[in-house]
Amino acid sequence: MNVAVAITEDSLSLRAGRVAAVAGAHADAVDSEGRFPHEAVAALRKERLLSIQIPPELGGEGASITVIAELCSILAQACAATAMVFAMHQIKLSSLVEHGADADWHPGFMRRISAEQLLLASATTEGGIGGNLRNSICAIVVNGDRCRLEKDATVISYGAHADAILITSRSNPEAATSDQVLTVFLKDQYSLTRTVEWDTLGMRGTCSDGFLFKGEAPVAQIVPKPFAEIAAQSMLAVSHLLWSGVWYGIAADAVARAQAFVRAAARKSPGASPPGALRLAEVSSLLQVVRSNVVAGLKAYEEAKADADRLSSIAFAVAMNNVKIASSEMILPIINHAMLMCGILGYKNGTPYSLGRHLRDAHSAQLMISNDRILGHTSTMLLIHKQDTSLLG
Repeated sequence: MNVAVAITEDSLSLRAGRVAAVAGAHADAVDSEGRFPHEAVAALRKERLLSIQIPPELGGEGASITVIAELCSILAQACAATAMVFAMHQIKLSSLVEHGADADWHPGFMRRISAEQLLLASATTEGGIGGNLRNSICAIVVNGDRCRLEKDATVISYGAHADAILITSRSNPEAATSDQVLTVFLKDQYSLTRTVEWDTLGMRGTCSDGFLFKGEAPVAQIVPKPFAEIAAQSMLAVSHLLWSGVWYGIAADAVARAQAFVRAAARKSPGASPPGALRLAEVSSLLQVVRSNVVAGLKAYEEAKADADRLSSIAFAVAMNNVKIASSEMILPIINHAMLMCGILGYKNGTPYSLGRHLRDAHSAQLMISNDRILGHTSTMLLIHKQDTSLLG
């Protein structure tokens, strides 16, 4: 079924708003029970938001990463786990949209994603290398027109709930650890044996268990471009930008709750400046810095998309790394400010001003691709590249 239609950004926001209402109603239960946000993902499917990035000729709506980041923010203001599931799905979809359109098999798969609203998961981490996604120990084995893969995937976010998994591996058993490919495996083409349970401080609803993955599929499902190219030209930048959209949404909702608290206090004492008013002004400026950081990163990405050399440049990689570092580190002080403004009502669960879930979810930001790892890569690049100091970019 082809449902390609001209959709405005406003209508996408309205659709995301309806999903956010569903997600928000179940957010506390998803967090406390550590369960997958089934209701919100069903709403994403109902609103047909899982395929919005796919080109219209393949049944999608051709939404830009900038628009998708805005939707991530809308969802995160209601339920960070739902927003992160949506973001990670769109990150994997970007690899297909940007690098699989000219392949034989992958355009048909994108049509199926659009028609059936399939949910994509990612398996890039591995026992022995951790979160170093640019190296693999496992290798895909090709035999005629079939390929087989076994991987000790220490984290597959919502892996048990996905309709397909995009998984990295060495391109063959003799390949170097950095010579990788990305392969699509459909749900009926693999088995998952849980090896690690996802019992965490925050982002509990992403259900990012570890699994032993065993799959077999047609060779045509291997994305034809090297994973190094996919990572450099789309995946890493899109990850940093969409994750930052999620983190901004978490912080924005925390500030909104603090603002509501301060306003309620002001109504009780007309004519007097309520406690927390100055902190509210301060946290507003901090939130604006995060917003500006994400917006600038999105602008840089959209401008660079037309130039493969620019997308693969050191300057671009440094800029995207800096977006991730700044966004992930700044949201914690913002939420802490909001907590201080709301006081015990922010600290307690079950109040209109509760911020415990926000604070716990936000702690994941510095760990999703470790900031220390990213800073290490950036420092290496800056040894050979001059820092861009122009305001014009």
